Amino acid sequence: MAAPQSSETDPASPALGRSLLWPVAAVGLGFLLVYNSFDASAGVPPAPAVVSLPAAPAASPAPSASESTGPLELPPSYPERISIEAIAVDAPFTALAVGSSGQLEAPPANDPNLAGWFKDGATPGERGTSVVAGHVDTKTGPAVFLLLSTLKAGNTVDITREDGSVATFKVDSVETFSKADFPDERVYADKGTAQLRLITCGGVYDKKKKDYEDNVVVFAHLASVKNS
Repeated sequence: MAAPQSSETDPASPALGRSLLWPVAAVGLGFLLVYNSFDASAGVPPAPAVVSLPAAPAASPAPSASESTGPLELPPSYPERISIEAIAVDAPFTALAVGSSGQLEAPPANDPNLAGWFKDGATPGERGTSVVAGHVDTKTGPAVFLLLSTLKAGNTVDITREDGSVATFKVDSVETFSKADFPDERVYADKGTAQLRLITCGGVYDKKKKDYEDNVVVFAHLASVKNS
């Protein structure tokens, strides 16, 4: 992926900038994520975006939660849709890949209701840490993860997968980290169980740098599985 490029906009239009920046040192992932964000309106909190998902490899039927004898986990299967009832999120996924520069390509910013998933990491529900991220806002206003920072411990996140299963994750915590001191190992480490991380921008938008100062991270674990 090419290095981030600055963009010039009409003074009357929103300023385009970078919204997410993750160091390459991420444990087990080793990638850098850069999102383009738009200062669409003053005080607009972070939000993500999404596109279409490529065909996924066939996956074996997912076991139900009641059939699981060890830590709950699922076989690999591409995610198709994310639903977070507490903040009225219902969005499709686009797959995100790491470009030649070592940076994770961002979801397209022209659709405010899209969520990006790092396709070379664990699929949601699979053992490991699955990473889902998105834009804070777009040129037209707030985007899909606008209210991500308002989630609370105990809220749930449903991800519908290509194999027909719905993986339900329970939120453990919601934290905000400075991009200058992002805790890569803590966020991305493989804990040996099915984990989910939802990431977007947060904090103050620096118009000079054209970037948000912080990242909001939702930590969640797989709690149950059902068939869609």
